[in-house]
Amino acid sequence: KPFAIVQNIFVHDVKKSNTRALETLQRGAESIRFTLENDAFSIEELMQNLPLENVNYYFNLPFLSLEFSNKINDFASKNKANIFIQNDPIGQLVKDGNWFENLEKDFEKLNTIASKTIFPFLTISSGIYQNAGANIVQQLAYTLAQANEYFNRIPAINQPITIEVAVGTNYFFEIAKLRALRLLFNTLSAEYNHNFDCHIIATPTKRNKTLYDYNVNMLRTTTECMSAILGGADAVANLAYDAIYHKDNEFGDRISRNQLLVLKHESYFDKVNNPADG
Repeated sequence: KPFAIVQNIFVHDVKKSNTRALETLQRGAESIRFTLENDAFSIEELMQNLPLENVNYYFNLPFLSLEFSNKINDFASKNKANIFIQNDPIGQLVKDGNWFENLEKDFEKLNTIASKTIFPFLTISSGIYQNAGANIVQQLAYTLAQANEYFNRIPAINQPITIEVAVGTNYFFEIAKLRALRLLFNTLSAEYNHNFDCHIIATPTKRNKTLYDYNVNMLRTTTECMSAILGGADAVANLAYDAIYHKDNEFGDRISRNQLLVLKHESYFDKVNNPADG
C-alpha cells in the first residue's frame, strides 16, 4: 500500500498552524502531525476547513491529559476524521527520566483513555533509541519491550498502536529493520490477542546530520526515506536539511516535502507492493 507524506507542524499559534496545514496539504502533504505545546486551545479552531476525508491527522502530545484526549475523540467522532492521538508515557520516561505524573497515575489515565476512545491513542517513540546511538538489534528489542509493557498494563487496547521509527544510514539493514519490526510486533501482539497491525511512522535519524556541509543532509535524508518506504512504513515524515540548527521554516519544509514527492510521483516508489523482494 502507498505511504503517506507527513508534514510536521509545531502548534504555538492556532490560526497560523491552521493556515500552514491548509497550505502544506495543497502543496503535496498527505498527513499532518501537530505537536502541541499545551491543551489550552480549541481543536475546532485548529482543524477549521481542513479536509478530513482520506487525510490522517496525528496529535503528538508532550503531556498526558484525559480531558484533552476526550475532546479530540469527540471531535473525530462527530466529524468522521482519521485521527491518531500520540500518548507515550514510557517514551517520556525514556526521554527525561520522569513520568508525566507517576507510573500508577499515568497508566490509570491511559486505561481510561483506552476504554473511552475508538481511535488509536498510543504511540511508541522508538526513534529516541536510534538517535541515542543504539544499534538495530537494540532498537528492535527496546521497542518491543515497550510494546510488551503497554500490553501488560493496558488490557483493552482495541486500536492500532503507532510506532515512530528513526531510520539510519545503513540502507539495506534499515529496510530489514522495519520489516523485522512489523513481523516481531505481530508475533508479540498475537500473544495478547491484539489483532491490529502496527502503524509505522518513519523519520530520518538526526545522528548523522552535519552542520558544516548541510546540503549533504538532503542526500542522507533521501536514502533514509527510500529505506523507510521500501521497508514498508505507513507514513514518512522527512527531516528538513537544516533541522539540527534551525527552527521549522518554509524553505526547509518545502524541500523535505518535495524529496518525498519526487520519490512517490517521479520514482514510483508507491507503485510496487514489495519492491525489496525483487
